[in-house]
Amino acid sequence: MKLGFVSAIFPDLSLDAVLAFARAQRFATVELMCWPIGKAERKYAGVTHIDVTDFTPTQADDINARCAQHGVTISALGYYPNVLDPDRAAAKRATDHLKRVIRAAALLGLKNVNTFAGRNWTQTVDENWPRFLQTWRPLVAYAADHDIKLGIENCPMLFTRDEWPGGKNLFTTPAIWRRAFSDIPSKHFGLNYDPSHLVLQHMDAIAPLREFKSKLFHVHAKDVRIDRRRLNDVGIFAYPLEWHQPRIPGAGDLDWPRFMTALRRVGYRGPVCVEVEDASFGSTLAGRKHALRTAHAFLQSHFN
Repeated sequence: MKLGFVSAIFPDLSLDAVLAFARAQRFATVELMCWPIGKAERKYAGVTHIDVTDFTPTQADDINARCAQHGVTISALGYYPNVLDPDRAAAKRATDHLKRVIRAAALLGLKNVNTFAGRNWTQTVDENWPRFLQTWRPLVAYAADHDIKLGIENCPMLFTRDEWPGGKNLFTTPAIWRRAFSDIPSKHFGLNYDPSHLVLQHMDAIAPLREFKSKLFHVHAKDVRIDRRRLNDVGIFAYPLEWHQPRIPGAGDLDWPRFMTALRRVGYRGPVCVEVEDASFGSTLAGRKHALRTAHAFLQSHFN
């Protein structure tokens, strides 16, 4: 396995600066964000370390040369929109850009692109399903044509009133993954597995690893702290941001030694990328860098 981080935490750094930081802090790999150039729609979105618009083989060669110079690999390209947005024009823009990301990954010689499945948050899973299949069958086929694996992150995207009641990402539970992989059986369609999102839902974050071991394309290392006192006050149906906080690995409720051991036991040998959304380190560049250094120090023993 390779220890890395997700570049979304560094919107203020250039690609070269991100790679230089990774090398200096002994991170082996980085998931690079590829959002369209423009204003971010939400926190941690809108970050562009590779602009895939009209991406060329010459650009790919240049980026690969810069990675080689720093001794850092790219674990995946990342773009996390809502391709099932009820606004059909917004959904099409997201789908079109996701295809550009897939094409860029192929030109770079990569194997992984990470994203969300999307969801119309005003509808049930069953009501979303026909459109999910209509959208994702051709997307998976497009990825297969480019020999790219699509890793769907299991984030509920259900934190505030803007995402209530259903959340903006279908891929939240093993029952849904099982159904999706049955309806779209492809070796190019799998998971970007983030255990913190299962902890958030009061679920076992380790148990699914064995069943879905062949679908583990990429792993995010993020933790979460449940504020039990606040939860006891407002209840499970309050907006989740009222009773939980994203944390870096080791600062939340997940048992990381058990999780990392389970990953090894199911044969996972891919990237594990720290995703920083931990407000306790502050919003400054120095604080965000410190969060990654702290996470690296905590996790590094699992990569020796």
